[in-house]
Amino acid sequence: MLLLSPVFVAIGIAVLVSSGWPIFYSQKRVGLNGRTFKFYKFRSMVKDADKIVHEVENVHAGDHVIFKNKQDPRITPVGRILRKYSLDELPQFLNVLNNSMSVVGPRPALPSEVSIYNSIYERRLIAKPGITGPWQISGRSDLDLRTSVALDLNYLINWSFTRDLWIIVSTVGAVFKGKGAY
Repeated sequence: MLLLSPVFVAIGIAVLVSSGWPIFYSQKRVGLNGRTFKFYKFRSMVKDADKIVHEVENVHAGDHVIFKNKQDPRITPVGRILRKYSLDELPQFLNVLNNSMSVVGPRPALPSEVSIYNSIYERRLIAKPGITGPWQISGRSDLDLRTSVALDLNYLINWSFTRDLWIIVSTVGAVFKGKGAY
C-alpha cells in the first residue's frame, strides 16, 4: 500500500480538481459466504450518479446479461481515463487490507446479481472476491453474467498458486490494452 500512496494522492487530486468531493465511491457488494461489504473505488462518475433516473446498467432476467453503456454520460473525463486503465479499482486494496477481498478471486457480485443466482451461480460465493480474476483477463465488461460466472467457477475448481500468479501477470497486459474497460 505504501508503494501505491503517491499514485493514490495523484489520482485523488485529479478527481478532486476535475469533479470535486468525494474522491471515493463505495458500493455494497456480496462476498465470501454471501456477506455484504463496502466496495471502494475512485469516483469516476458525476456525483450522485446512482440517483440519475436513466439506468445504464440493467440485469435482464432471461439471459442474465449485464449491459454497460460504453458512452455512459455519467462518467467524467478523468473517470474515463481511470476506468480505461483500471486505476479506479486501486482502492480495492483497502478491501484486501480489511479482509473482505483478495487480490485474485471471483468477481465481486452486486446484490442485484446475487438475487437472480441459481444454486450453481451461488458457488462463486465460496471464496473471497478478487481485485482481479479470470473475468479481468477475458473481456471484463464485455462479458455477460453467465460467462463471468463460468470463468469464476472454473477458477475456483482449478485454483492454484501458479494460476493466481499467471492471472496477476496477465492482468497487467489486460489493463494496458484497456479492452472491455468502460
